[in-house]
Amino acid sequence: MLAATRQRKIIDELQQSGAVKVAELSASLHVTEKTIRDDLEKLEAKGLLKRTHGGAVPLEPSEENIYPLVYPNNKLEKAKESIAAAALKQIEPGGIIALDGGSTTLAMARRLENKPLTVVTNDVMIIRELALRDQIRLVVPGGYRQHNLLLHPESLEWVSRMNIHKFFLSTTGIHEEYGFSVFTPELAPIKRMFIEASRRVICVADHSKFDKGALFTFATLTEVERIITDDGLDSSIMGKYQALQVNIEQADRSGNE
Repeated sequence: MLAATRQRKIIDELQQSGAVKVAELSASLHVTEKTIRDDLEKLEAKGLLKRTHGGAVPLEPSEENIYPLVYPNNKLEKAKESIAAAALKQIEPGGIIALDGGSTTLAMARRLENKPLTVVTNDVMIIRELALRDQIRLVVPGGYRQHNLLLHPESLEWVSRMNIHKFFLSTTGIHEEYGFSVFTPELAPIKRMFIEASRRVICVADHSKFDKGALFTFATLTEVERIITDDGLDSSIMGKYQALQVNIEQADRSGNE
């Protein structure tokens, strides 16, 4: 079993059971306890769990769920609304934008006025939100539904021929070493294709995504023009990423009330 597959199974068990034990994982995954401890250490370094004596537990309840969304995630709702409001200011009338799958991009879609605009997305929640707005040209790459996204290898080639002005990107983690990452490998190719087909890439991510690294990196920090986050981001963390030449914009939550 590949390490990435094994680590994903560990996270699956952690989410289902609320805690995992080294000995039990060793038996169920048919590897040594040392291998499991190494896996837990790597997962903790990526901000996906907290090791304990003999096992691991999830992060604090305020942390983001690392899985792709099936229904809108209402954690940090005010933060995401403020990010969405700030991100909408980056959209020009008549523009061509792509909205990645995620709760913050869904918040953007809910705020979009019914005015001439082309929106490309494979998120079924965003599709549902925009389907009845007749002034918005909705473009949907085809595919099979996986969680809340439509995915298919043939859609990648179609997206590659598009001329997208701005891509609003979502991510599981933002990390100085791992860049932008996701836990599910099936999401990486479509994100890559949108990045490559877009003139500008803007990441919309709340403060809890920083210093987190999921299993699969899909972009480096330098491939994104700016990150729009909320005012909950710690100044020391912000300074660290700005020192790496990362352009960070903080949206003010008070301006969204």
